[in-house]
Amino acid sequence: MTQVEFWFDPVSPYAYLAFERLPEAFVGLSYAVAYRPIVFGALLKAFDQKGPAEIEPKRAWTFRQVHWLAHRAGIPIDTPARHPFTPLALSRLAWATAPEHGTPGRFVCEQVLRHVWRGGADAEDPDRVAAFTAQLAPRVDPASDANKQRLRDATDAALARGVFGVPTLGIGDKLFWGFDALDMAAACVRGDPWFDAPHWQREGAPRSGVKRR
Repeated sequence: MTQVEFWFDPVSPYAYLAFERLPEAFVGLSYAVAYRPIVFGALLKAFDQKGPAEIEPKRAWTFRQVHWLAHRAGIPIDTPARHPFTPLALSRLAWATAPEHGTPGRFVCEQVLRHVWRGGADAEDPDRVAAFTAQLAPRVDPASDANKQRLRDATDAALARGVFGVPTLGIGDKLFWGFDALDMAAACVRGDPWFDAPHWQREGAPRSGVKRR
C-alpha cells in the first residue's frame, strides 16, 4: 500500500477540488492518505509571494477557472461570501479532531472544506464556526496552545519537505503540486516507468538564468 501525504489549506479552492477528485483519480490503487492541514499564508511568507486572491486580475481568473474545473469534474462549488479569509480556526479545528499522534480523518477534512466551498456563506462567521465546531466534537480545544502548535508544526514540516503551495501530494520523496497534478501523482503510484527515467531529476535540477532584482 502506497502512503500518500496531502497538504492543504481550506482557503484554497484548488485544495477543495483536489480533495474531492482524489478518490476518482486513484481508483483501483492501493493507497492510504495522511491529510495535513497547513497554513498557506506561511508558505507565501516563506517564499515572499502574494496569494492569487491578493492580485486582482489573478483573483478574477482563479475563480473563473476554478468554477470551470468544478463544472467539468462534476464537483459542486460555491465561492464563499468573503475571500480571502483567515482559515486558521478551521485548520485548528481539523487538527483538534485528530488522534494525538495521527492526522485528521478524511470525513473531518471533507466537512471543513465543504464548510468553505459549498453554500456560499461566510466561512468565518462566528455562529457558523461555533455550530460547526459543536458538530465535529473535537477531541481537544481547537484554540489551545498545544493544538495551535500542531498546525504550526505541520506547516514547518511541510516547508522542510519543500512544499511551496497547496494542495501538494507527497509520494515517497516526490511532491506533486496542484489540482492538475492528481493524474501525474496517480501515475507515480501505478509505477509508470516515466518516473524511473531521467526526466524527474533532470528537469528539477537547478540551472542558470536571469534573476529578477
